[in-house]
Amino acid sequence: MAKPLPKDMSHHFSDVTKARVPSKTKEFYKFFQIPGIGQLAGGLPNSHLFPFDTLEAQTAQPNRWTPSSNRPGADDDNLSSKMPPISIAGSTTATHVVVPHDAPTSDVMKKIDLASALQYGQADGYPPLRSFIRQFARDCLHPNVPYRGGPEVIFTVGSTDGMSKALEVFTNIWVEGKNDIRDRPGMVTEVFMYSNVLSQAQPRGVQVVPIEMDEEGMAPFGPGSLEDVLANWDDSKGKRPHFMYTVTMGHNPTSGVLSLERRKEIYSVCSKYDVIIVEDDPYWYLQYPSAEVEEAKARNLPIPEPKSANTLEKKSGYPFLDSLAPSFLAVDVDGRVVRLDTFSKTVAPGCRMGWVTASPEVCERILRVSESGTQQPSGFAQVVIAETIMGPQSEAAAAFASRSPKDKATFAGWKMDGWVRWLAGLRGVYERRMVRMCKILEENAYQLKQSTPMRDADSDWGVITKTKLYDFQWPRGGMFLWLHMRFETHPLWKAPGSKGNIITGTILSTALMIFLTHKPYLVLVSPGLMFSATPQIREERGWAYYRICFAAETEENIDACSLRFAEGVQRFWRIKNVKEIEGLLEEATSGQAEEDTTGLVNMGSWMGC
Repeated sequence: MAKPLPKDMSHHFSDVTKARVPSKTKEFYKFFQIPGIGQLAGGLPNSHLFPFDTLEAQTAQPNRWTPSSNRPGADDDNLSSKMPPISIAGSTTATHVVVPHDAPTSDVMKKIDLASALQYGQADGYPPLRSFIRQFARDCLHPNVPYRGGPEVIFTVGSTDGMSKALEVFTNIWVEGKNDIRDRPGMVTEVFMYSNVLSQAQPRGVQVVPIEMDEEGMAPFGPGSLEDVLANWDDSKGKRPHFMYTVTMGHNPTSGVLSLERRKEIYSVCSKYDVIIVEDDPYWYLQYPSAEVEEAKARNLPIPEPKSANTLEKKSGYPFLDSLAPSFLAVDVDGRVVRLDTFSKTVAPGCRMGWVTASPEVCERILRVSESGTQQPSGFAQVVIAETIMGPQSEAAAAFASRSPKDKATFAGWKMDGWVRWLAGLRGVYERRMVRMCKILEENAYQLKQSTPMRDADSDWGVITKTKLYDFQWPRGGMFLWLHMRFETHPLWKAPGSKGNIITGTILSTALMIFLTHKPYLVLVSPGLMFSATPQIREERGWAYYRICFAAETEENIDACSLRFAEGVQRFWRIKNVKEIEGLLEEATSGQAEEDTTGLVNMGSWMGC
């Protein structure tokens, strides 16, 4: 049976998007690729005048890091002890890569050199690298896309740029007091979300509509769910939302991973109410099969039976990729999914490179936006990554043949096998970090106090009280641990302040965050307040959470920082003087931090995550 064509989604396009036409200049570029063409038309600088003869780098081998098991509990009985110190020294973990000025091929899909990468080019990306990523996306990441022809790929300047372009394509700007409320666009998202998206959507007048979630992610059914919100939409508040933003794998900030079954449920609701799904998944490869098992071990619970995250028929052939929960693209029969990917977490944030995977119709509209805006990512970043992954040209190897054996360019390129192996190794490193942090936090989640007997007759007895300080689910994916702080157990909870106020959860959350930046604790965490989708959520429950990052710190510090955080929380629960809490608040509102913050460690990773 033939696959259906993706549905026409042009009715969702913004007015500006509908008005965009292809760039005449960019259309002309196809003629530049004719072999031997005399270039008298384009305003291109001469590539021989570029001040770079080669680009060279010492780069990692794809097997630098040790992967973790795809089968939870099978091989990783002591996962956290298998985290070796990170080192970039040694011939087994690094090699030399060189990008030549000119490659001896006219095939634009294989031509990796400075002359082409640093020249003006098409806005959809550097042809060799885009060709590789397109193959990776279609054949390896998303082999089960159910519409005819499959998805297309277009490069972006990172996922933030991809989201900006998705908003540009699918939403009109709405201004309060100027435009009819019935025309106001809406965006559904989880109650806790990556807050930078708010700064992108809200200036356009987009109404943010929170959807309830559980430990897995967005709730499709039930009170406050996607179905509930869309079915009972009040048109007096604006247009019923037709745009969804979601992080489904290693959710930021809650770390959940949507199962295939949950994706099908959410997709069915989106199809019913005609909602575009923008799936932002920078952490897709960071899914931790050990989390459920290690969590059960730590809490003396029955070990759960192994479950397959991907039960779809068609596989990529790579066990690592096939063990992961698939994207919404795997169930996208309508062509309504816009998937955002990035090199920020797999290579480095400074690359400012990512890509969109979506139906050809949507990619074409995003291309029109790029042509008149960002164009393509930096040629320097694209060509170095292309050379690293796809391999050097023969002339590049010859250029190093005269050097010492140690310096010769022996690098053969990662290719697809190497790229997948690199991703599996990264997952292994982060998974082991996650386990170590969780074990330390598990051991310190309660405060124990022993009371003194009041009578001599009871002198041989003591009463131990156990106070819960926080609870959490071990992260199923991503880079963060979502900690639920039990501020209601603090001795000053709801206590009267010195100014007639009440010590609320927001006050305790802010005070603890500042307290932890003081010596001897010196750790910085991200408060849940900053990930709340709306002011109401921030006030009602955002204060009850912290997001802690286990990715950014050094290997040497991951244990020490986790322990200092736990010790700081323990000490904070011993504060019984309201004035001490108020002093911390004054420090927060004045903008004056403790003078000596030498050694302060950022476990919040606010920027860029």
